[in-house]
Amino acid sequence: MKVIITDDEIQVRKGLRFKVDWEVEGFEIVAEASNGQEALELLKNIDVDLIITDMRMPIMDGVELAKRCYEQYPHVKLIVLSGYSDFDYVRGSMKEGVRDYLLKPVAPDELEEALRRIRKEIEEEKKSQIESDRMRQLVHSHLQQVQEQYFLQLVKGEWLQFRMVKERLLQLQLEELADENVTVQFATVEIRESEDNPNRLKELWLPFQMLCKEIAKEHEGTYSFYDPSYTNMVQFLQLLDSKTPEQTPNLVKSIQEKVKNYLNLETVIGIGNVVKGLEEFRNGYISSLLSWSQSQLGGQSQVIDETVAREAVFDFSPDFERKLTNAIENVDIEMFKENLNNVLGGAKAQSVLSFTFVANRVLFLLGSLVKKYDTETKDIQNTIWNCQQSIWELNSQHKVIEFLIQLAQLIVEKIRLARFSNSKLIESIRHYLDEHYANEISLTSLSKLFHINSAYLSETFKHQVGQNFSDYLVHLRMEKAKHFLKDQQLKIIDVANLVGFSNSGYFSTVFKKHFGQTPLEFRKSEVS
Repeated sequence: MKVIITDDEIQVRKGLRFKVDWEVEGFEIVAEASNGQEALELLKNIDVDLIITDMRMPIMDGVELAKRCYEQYPHVKLIVLSGYSDFDYVRGSMKEGVRDYLLKPVAPDELEEALRRIRKEIEEEKKSQIESDRMRQLVHSHLQQVQEQYFLQLVKGEWLQFRMVKERLLQLQLEELADENVTVQFATVEIRESEDNPNRLKELWLPFQMLCKEIAKEHEGTYSFYDPSYTNMVQFLQLLDSKTPEQTPNLVKSIQEKVKNYLNLETVIGIGNVVKGLEEFRNGYISSLLSWSQSQLGGQSQVIDETVAREAVFDFSPDFERKLTNAIENVDIEMFKENLNNVLGGAKAQSVLSFTFVANRVLFLLGSLVKKYDTETKDIQNTIWNCQQSIWELNSQHKVIEFLIQLAQLIVEKIRLARFSNSKLIESIRHYLDEHYANEISLTSLSKLFHINSAYLSETFKHQVGQNFSDYLVHLRMEKAKHFLKDQQLKIIDVANLVGFSNSGYFSTVFKKHFGQTPLEFRKSEVS
């Protein structure tokens, strides 16, 4: 903890230095001042915890210094030194930020005792501040975390009806993205180390994520999220406004400058296509990854803004996506191979960029099925990684198709096992519910999603879980609600929205029925 000694007599200042072992007491004398004005000037450039000051000094005395510190630097503690005749005056100044006073000449044991009291007070305040900051960050990160998970669903997962997507966006306070014709642009940002030190990238990964969140907050209509499939990368989603065409260049400049200034890292940024409509988010996201993939190797910062040809988009229609999904979920690997070869292995002329785009779309689709059926084994993880590597290498069309088929076969086998094992099937459904509990889910929609008879699903679910589907979903939502309610800065309506209720009154009714107390009563009980 840093200390400034302030006294107009140099001998007194020197004497205080030798009164106690400052280092043992947890303090460091970082500066001296001969009056209050000098001390205030020092405070402009030095972060100080404690000032020890004489009361009577020229230009500005100790009490005036205490008042000014109280107004401008309220965290700084003061110990005032005074003669016996000034006792009452000093005592009256305690309310102005003075924490202690000592009579001159100062006895070493009295100074030690005062320092220990001050140190304990400072430590408690810092601990309280850290906890307060942590809670504020926690409150913010809970909402951000759910938002980021939903962004990942939009660009990689199964696409639901627009009405349901719009409702969820409103619940997550993302109203500006809920427009059917919203125009956005994605940017892929990778950090690199000029000295090729991978350990340093690991150490700075979390600070990089936090910095990206701060940058996104500074740019209106901008969000950041993380895709676990890609290491050392954060993705940005930017809502575009035709009136401000410099949005993306300004964002890119801010990212590169701040990552360099604060973390001393280089950044490689891939700019995606401008896309319109929620259905095009996935295409926009992949186009940013494709731009990034064209970067040069090495630790230098780069910005790659390559518009991905429209032919790539046309080669992957919703109908083709449905055919691939149905082939996997009907455990028909031959049908999957036939459809894949039709679009990727055909003899028609195809650019490398178009092939890469479609291959990525297929990989995304397979990845979403892995998550849906909760089949992420080590073999599947390795195969996904090999797929990614072969796609980015852009040197073997046959190799890419081979890896995609291999991944599809692994998924088909897992689905086949799940179909014959009620426990594995229900485990997959529970995993799906854990990630999509806030969506509008019914037994009928779930049975269609997993290609199973609804009556059979209902019976099997109750047998395996011990409660029917609707009760399980309500219980899951209520447990999530308890988790969010612990964050005091989230409103009750915010919590209701986060767990899938658009009406806070109905949410409170369900919560009380479930736990015997209202959400507000539960929150108060957590505080007390």
